[in-house]
Amino acid sequence: MWRCALPPLLRYPTVDELGARAAALVARHPADARLRRAGTSRAGNPLWLLSVGHGSRQALVVAGPHANEPVGGGTVLRLAERALADPRLTVGADATWNLLLCLDPDGLRRNEGWLRGPYSLDRYFRNFFRPGFGEQPEWLPDGAEAAALPETRTLLALQDELRPFLQCSLHGVDVGGGFVELTHDLPGIARRVAHTAALLRIPRELGPYDTLYWPCLGPAVYRIPPPRRGDLAAAITEAAVESTWYHPHRYGTVTAVVEAPMWGVAAVEDSSTPADAAAVLRTVSHTLRRDARILEDVLARIRPYVSGAPDAARLLAPVEDYLLVGPGLADAWDPDVADGVRPLPPLSTGHLSALRIAGRRLALRTAGLLHQLVTRAGAGPAGALPELDRLIDAWCDDYRDGCGAQWIPVPRQIEYQSRVVLAAFELAALHAPARSRSGESGWGSEAAVPMHQE
Repeated sequence: MWRCALPPLLRYPTVDELGARAAALVARHPADARLRRAGTSRAGNPLWLLSVGHGSRQALVVAGPHANEPVGGGTVLRLAERALADPRLTVGADATWNLLLCLDPDGLRRNEGWLRGPYSLDRYFRNFFRPGFGEQPEWLPDGAEAAALPETRTLLALQDELRPFLQCSLHGVDVGGGFVELTHDLPGIARRVAHTAALLRIPRELGPYDTLYWPCLGPAVYRIPPPRRGDLAAAITEAAVESTWYHPHRYGTVTAVVEAPMWGVAAVEDSSTPADAAAVLRTVSHTLRRDARILEDVLARIRPYVSGAPDAARLLAPVEDYLLVGPGLADAWDPDVADGVRPLPPLSTGHLSALRIAGRRLALRTAGLLHQLVTRAGAGPAGALPELDRLIDAWCDDYRDGCGAQWIPVPRQIEYQSRVVLAAFELAALHAPARSRSGESGWGSEAAVPMHQE
């Protein structure tokens, strides 16, 4: 039994709950756990770093890089509890766990309309928020030297300070399955992921749309290609753009991006050969183009009414990003449009299911953000809000009835992601050299601030 365990998390923690629970762990284990403010967000929220252990080898785990993916907050708390309870993870491995509680606390606060539950697809998408691509803190569109966001600069500084042997970036798939992306191979990780997924009844995504052109290291495990400068579409499609995933590569760091699903879809792990892949691709691409046209028309009608509304610019940015990349993705997937420059690889039934889910995801996110724009403005053209309600309801029904999306309870999501991180830690530690000690007196650029004084 874990003496350090806090009451279990049955739902996603909010920004404030993350800090409070981390502070409670430190108060109960002052000799082995430390909490410090590593940086400050654009809105003034603390970027808390919870460290456990005193080993020379550093592991860095980053929760909340995407505002709408809250599972990582629960995962870092679970990892802290396990590291405090099991000395094999600290003393035995000569390791220190450095757990960044949330990289985008400003964005996470904007998701609190659905974060506390009850959890349903329509409630999630009507309250969904994720900033535009240019405001996502892991992306380095102009390189590390030109990083503009304070959240990004904080993460880069931690990477340069700690020089971790392992970095885990904790992400969440809203609808689909779990998978792992690696900057270096970790032999054995695919088997460990398969075992954990089977134990916890988590579907593995065998063909995520953003890994279509990446090397496959095993079922649901993919190799992130070296970064290259790319445009907006490249940031979410076939190429790895410059990011904080590769920044610590110079230190020999292995980065693992660990994706855990909220609503699971069994079809994404179907490795069978489809009877007519081209027909499915045509349907998916035509549907995405049609949905984009509908949403572009809604945006054109509501823009004069909502542009001056509170937060309009923050909500419009991701809307415009999604409407920009959607048609390009549809063309890339359409067998009647593809120009042969970058043909699609052989596709399994799981690949096609993932593409269908991805197209619907773009449309639903856009519709949800438009819904918030009209609601917050308190005005709009007649029929705009009922139309958006109909679209959101119909597309959520398609996820449930057409794709078979089923809610995965939060504790199972957290347990799955925690176990995958622990597997990556164990495998990466096999070959990790000792580093200079961190986490001791005088460590870091800012002193730890007790929560009650913050």
